[in-house]
Amino acid sequence: MTNAQPSTLPDWLRHQAQQRPQAIALRHKRLGAWHALSWQGVATAVEQLAAGLAQHGFAAGDALLLVSHPREEALLLSLAAQWNGGVAIPLDPHLADDALRSVLTHIAPRFVFAEDDNQIDRLLAYEGLRVIDANPRNLASHPHAAVTDYRALSIHNAGSFASAARPHDDAFAFVRLDADGQLVEQRFPHATLVREAQQLVATEKLTADDEAFAARAFAAASQARYLIAPWVLSGFRLNFPESLATRDNDRRELAPTLVAGTRETYARVAQLVDDRLPGARSWRRRLINRAQRKQGAPLARALTWWLITRPLREVIGFSRTHAALVIGPPLDEKTAALFEAIRVDVRAWPDTGDWRRVEPKRQAVAQQRYATDGASKQPAY
Repeated sequence: MTNAQPSTLPDWLRHQAQQRPQAIALRHKRLGAWHALSWQGVATAVEQLAAGLAQHGFAAGDALLLVSHPREEALLLSLAAQWNGGVAIPLDPHLADDALRSVLTHIAPRFVFAEDDNQIDRLLAYEGLRVIDANPRNLASHPHAAVTDYRALSIHNAGSFASAARPHDDAFAFVRLDADGQLVEQRFPHATLVREAQQLVATEKLTADDEAFAARAFAAASQARYLIAPWVLSGFRLNFPESLATRDNDRRELAPTLVAGTRETYARVAQLVDDRLPGARSWRRRLINRAQRKQGAPLARALTWWLITRPLREVIGFSRTHAALVIGPPLDEKTAALFEAIRVDVRAWPDTGDWRRVEPKRQAVAQQRYATDGASKQPAY
């Protein structure tokens, strides 16, 4: 075993598996119950998925698109692609058909992960794609020859499947359409993500005892920069909610110590706080209003904490939060005042990136199977 510091995300994953093999690394909620994977379990799953991808022809430099909300299968597959020296490109599953067509035309991937049947049907409209089906309910495998079940992808090796990732390789890439309708992207090499994660871990004093909540869009660059990379570097526990609809209840149940969101995320949570408070003339509302204005005697502030602020922090799942990060633009004045009143210190971290225009790798995406009156549009689903 070498003493050199890990330099890629797969290297850090292997490091965590060696240092704390049985510690919980990842938890996800399914049908109301939490399921856990240890660091050894995560590393084994990623290695086996990487071997399966390689057997299907995935090689260094290849791209894996992930059309998915935050979920453990998408995360493990992204690390498996990186293990093989490839790049993971998460996409918003609500991406419009024309935007998806533009991504497939310019990126020209051979491998795409889809989280449900609707996404599989959209992707099968294009020739030449190997679609990996999440199949979260463990149903019968999709009958199409171009579809591989996620669980069937893993290869259980007796030995080990060596990682091909290098520090200068791109680990993640993120794409979007700009104001002119042109596809632009930003890419993050392993070295960049590791360096930024080290800075975040040091600044926010993150340790392996921390608990993080991954409810933001998987297709957001900040998810890789401020959750996934710090997770494999510090060894904290990463939690996926059952769905976006349950994220507030799941966060309250977990009470994470690390929360990363946008100003819109915090504004939505602030509205939950506001909805919990009684009318404008109630004594509870007056106490919070005075706290927002930094007014009140010591006794009034103590009463506000024990009777109002502390219960409100528990309701929104911030009772243990010591690292509350807003990614990108800072909070608006009203939201900032409310979080300050309930004693949650929300700190801003940048969401800047070098967005560059994507040049097509081939002239056009392969012919679609479906057409209406000779048109080339995808069918609406």
